[in-house]
Amino acid sequence: MEINLKNQQDICIAELTGDIDGQTSSMVQEKLLSLLTFQSRVILNLTEVEYMSSAGLRVLLNLYKQAENQGSKIILIGLSEDVKDVMEVTGFLNFFTLSNNLETALLEVNTTSN
Repeated sequence: MEINLKNQQDICIAELTGDIDGQTSSMVQEKLLSLLTFQSRVILNLTEVEYMSSAGLRVLLNLYKQAENQGSKIILIGLSEDVKDVMEVTGFLNFFTLSNNLETALLEVNTTSN
């Protein structure tokens, strides 16, 4: 698992590459939770994440809870069909704003709430 961080317009963009599973979830959670500060805005680019286990879903749930507590906004982009299907079945899509691309996400993160 690789996580590359960029800042654009005071928005943190985290690009994830690899699977989010039992072996990588603790590292992913630690890195992503550290991005959330009071009223931060974060875009998670999951274009290069082909597989997410239940451990990965727990990471997203923890991320969502912390974002809610801190008034932060998170937008997900690039969900694979498999990951999107799992998130839909489990109800996780209701927690996040999805966007088709980075440009749209940058606009949405300034106007939407989690």
